[in-house]
Amino acid sequence: MAKAWIGLGSNLENPSKQVTDAFVELNELPATQLVRHSSLWQSKPFGPQDQPDFINAVAEITTELTPLDLLAKLQGLEDLHQRKRERHWGPRTLDLDLLAYEQEVFSSEILTLPHPGIAERAFVLCPLAELDENLALPNLGKVKQLIQQLGEQACSEVLPLEAKVTTRF
Repeated sequence: MAKAWIGLGSNLENPSKQVTDAFVELNELPATQLVRHSSLWQSKPFGPQDQPDFINAVAEITTELTPLDLLAKLQGLEDLHQRKRERHWGPRTLDLDLLAYEQEVFSSEILTLPHPGIAERAFVLCPLAELDENLALPNLGKVKQLIQQLGEQACSEVLPLEAKVTTRF
C-alpha cells in the first residue's frame, strides 16, 4: 500500500459538506483507505477573486491504485459532485488534487507529482502541516520549512474553522 495526500477544496453548494462528504467517498474508493484528515480551513480564492471563499482540507490515504488510476478515481468523485470546469481557478463544488504519492516525482500531460505550486499555497500547506509538518515533499523540502518560506503570517491568512470534523472510519 502506498501513502498519498489529497488536497480537497470547495466554494459552492455547501462547501463544508462537499469536503466532508468527500472524506467518506475517499475511504470508499477501491483498494484505498482514508488514514486521517485535517480540519477544515477557510481561504480566499487562488486566482479570480470574484467568487466565494474556499473550504480546504487535506486527507492522507493508503492505496493500491497507481497515481494515474488514483487521479482518474478523484476526477470521478469530482464528477459525482457535479464539478464544472468553466474557468481556470474558478468556483467549484469539489476539487480533489493528488498532492503527493509516496516520494514519487512524476510528470505527464495530466499529472505532476508533487502537485505543481504546492510550495506557494498556504491553503494546502497549512492543513498538510496539521497532519505532518515534517513530511518531506520530493525536491521541495519539509512542509514546515515551506510554510516558513511563505512567511510567518501564511497560516494566519488561512483560517481553521472552529469545529474539527469528526468522521469515523
